[in-house]
Amino acid sequence: MIRAFLGIDLPQAVRGACQVQQFLLPLTRRVEPENLHLTLVFLGHCPEPALEAAHEGFEALRFERFSLSLQGLGLFGKDRPHTVWVGVAPSPPLIRLQAKAETIARRAGCPIDARNFVPHVTLGRFPPPDPPDIARLDRAVAMGAGFRTEPWEVRELTLWQSHLGKSVLYEVLARYPLA
Repeated sequence: MIRAFLGIDLPQAVRGACQVQQFLLPLTRRVEPENLHLTLVFLGHCPEPALEAAHEGFEALRFERFSLSLQGLGLFGKDRPHTVWVGVAPSPPLIRLQAKAETIARRAGCPIDARNFVPHVTLGRFPPPDPPDIARLDRAVAMGAGFRTEPWEVRELTLWQSHLGKSVLYEVLARYPLA
């Protein structure tokens, strides 16, 4: 079983802008700069034959390059937040691409979660904070509401393997150029 996901790597300038936001937020655990990415499909712990079938499907996927930009900050976890993220500016091509990639992964037999796609880049994770810390975090996220990156052209997709341990390590398994 291989823990893997398909996503979009970030250009260095976008990664740098995200790092600035990380340092402006009261985060106990920041995502390492080299691990910042936008997940399209989390494949879960996928059997190797299913991962190989997904890889073949991603190789055959034909999709044009498109522009993308990040904007705003948010929290996952409602009353007990646990993750802070940067949002993605509305992008119909991104939504279409994600749906195609998810269909490929499902048909290949990967154990895809039944969650709605919320395009984002995770900046940090943390244990649910105490109420005073929640208020401080909410204020910091609100202060970053105007955050926006310059658009960049998405030229390829990346298939990563995720190795869990004391720290998370992502290993590139394949890259898929867009037309």
